[in-house]
Amino acid sequence: MANIFDKLELEAFKAGITPRTAESRAWFRRKAQQLRRVNRNAIMKEDPVELENNQIVGSMYMFFYDPKLKDKLPYYDSFPLVIPIGPASGGFMGLNLHYIPPMLRAKLLDSLMDITNNDKFDNSTKFNLSYRMLKGAQKFRYFKPCVKHYLNSNVRSRFARVPSTEWEIAAFLPTADFQKASKSKVYADSRRMI
Repeated sequence: MANIFDKLELEAFKAGITPRTAESRAWFRRKAQQLRRVNRNAIMKEDPVELENNQIVGSMYMFFYDPKLKDKLPYYDSFPLVIPIGPASGGFMGLNLHYIPPMLRAKLLDSLMDITNNDKFDNSTKFNLSYRMLKGAQKFRYFKPCVKHYLNSNVRSRFARVPSTEWEIAAFLPTADFQKASKSKVYADSRRMI
């Protein structure tokens, strides 16, 4: 049986969708909305995902996370989808795409696709970004609710690097695992922050 990445990629190909375009991001967003549940543990073991011990700024990762201050947080995502943007005390800062609704996620991903270091979409491809760049450009305005500080000591799995060819699929898979609040509450708060 094909894994979920291969299955969605094949469906997009059969539908005549050109990869890494605004049209393909919209198509994957609609497809992901039709999915009921996704097994997070199974995704961590699927073929396109590479397990690593560290993260690289500008790549995309999934991992299990248990925040240090979870008792004080109004909510948190225990299975973030993160693009690291730089080091931070005890860990790293990253954009967790799960914190914004799929429509805004598509718009942010459209903007981020404009700042990749190359157009090969292979293992060398990553986003050329920094917090300063995100903060300074209007086209990245949806990033604010996504910025999170992750402590390495609270990461509960290896980092599953999502290949650049699968970024669109991973961005829209319903893998967020919010604790203490519903997605609709998180999205409402994020819209207010934007």
